[in-house]
Amino acid sequence: MRGHSHRAGRAARKRRQKQESNIQSVSLCHQPQYVRLMKFLHKRGFTSTLLQPALFTDTGRGLQVLKTVKPGQLLISLPESCLLSTSTVLDSYVGEYIKSWKPRLSPLLALCVFLVCERHRGEASDWFPYIDVLPTTYTCPAYFTDDVIALLPTSVRRRALEQREAVQEIHSNNQDFFRSLQPILSQPVEEVLTYEALRWAWYSVNTRSVFMTHPSNNFFCGQDVYALAPFLDLLNHRPDVQVKASFNDATRCYEIRSVSGTLCYQQAFINYGSHDNQRLMLEYGFIAPCNPHSVVYVDTDLLTDVLRGDRSLDQKIKFLRENDFLQNLTVSSEGASWRLMTALRLLSLPQTLYHHWRAVLLGQLVCEDREEWSVQTAKALCQRLLQDTHTALDKIFQLLQLCDQSVREQLHVVKSLRQEEQCILGSCLDALEGTLRQPDQLLSCQPDVETVS
Repeated sequence: MRGHSHRAGRAARKRRQKQESNIQSVSLCHQPQYVRLMKFLHKRGFTSTLLQPALFTDTGRGLQVLKTVKPGQLLISLPESCLLSTSTVLDSYVGEYIKSWKPRLSPLLALCVFLVCERHRGEASDWFPYIDVLPTTYTCPAYFTDDVIALLPTSVRRRALEQREAVQEIHSNNQDFFRSLQPILSQPVEEVLTYEALRWAWYSVNTRSVFMTHPSNNFFCGQDVYALAPFLDLLNHRPDVQVKASFNDATRCYEIRSVSGTLCYQQAFINYGSHDNQRLMLEYGFIAPCNPHSVVYVDTDLLTDVLRGDRSLDQKIKFLRENDFLQNLTVSSEGASWRLMTALRLLSLPQTLYHHWRAVLLGQLVCEDREEWSVQTAKALCQRLLQDTHTALDKIFQLLQLCDQSVREQLHVVKSLRQEEQCILGSCLDALEGTLRQPDQLLSCQPDVETVS
């Protein structure tokens, strides 16, 4: 939960204000599970009355401010005693098993195992009031069916499969440790520490934890930077909100301070970072509307397919890869990114001009004909991506008529991502077409500018 700044334009602010005027909310603070949660936190020293849990028509569950929050004001201060960290785990009944286990476990796995064990204990668990308000499922890739994963853009699909495989691997590689925990479980370990249970815990930690460094010890391997923050983790992300978030060593509290302020009865937001919607979906399972960081990625496979007639393509792709120029090739609503256009300018050159390739990567201009070829190729890439998006949306609308509720939620997330992609690609094509209609915007071969012709 790191704060990043973004200054929205006037049109974006008006759009946001109109949307906010239509948002409705219902308080959740009187529901038994939230009453239990607040009693649990009050016993541990949390005294804030500024925020209350509520259900909002646009985001679902979140936190509502009960008094106007001024710029610079403290939004929430959660005592260390309320945080669930590896220190909590080591001090618990699971701690002795972790301390004696070789090889050392990762802090993330320790938190996941503790969550599963505590959920298994039910109301007997000290942390039951918190676990009871955690989602029972997530709209993240490891939960997606194969049919839903197949509808993701290529670059996201690859990372989604990698993420799913990573969780499966964590489960399969730690079976011996899981079996060592049988003495503290009331049911067979195979029925408690299942893949589904670990997956739930893994996403609970990855989507809801705050960044907090912990003192090093001899019991874990890897960085220990996770802490679960009950109630505070109900705060939702909005890309244009600015906050300052960190653990305060003086007060021994995790604190979030608002930079821009929030009006009374509106939802309080935080900022997870300058992430595009592909990353937000992969890491957190949601899409942020009006996300200024959103882009569409151009995959290497698409690049090679569109340019497959070039006999020197393999050598050019190899050169781009060696120079780390095949990553983050993107288009946005404003056009093709500098990295993509630079790569395309290099791809426009014949093999006979190999000695100019590195100079082009460093920003050397190409002649007008090659620049026009680069823009036309960017258009062709956008058109191919747009065609793929239309096909995926058609399939999504078909599946929405037939699927159950859990798959429907997954499909809605993918649909939002694809619809945003459709808008970005359409705007990008307009921008590229505008460049072609105005030759003065193309890089031209002028006598006083060194170019590759």
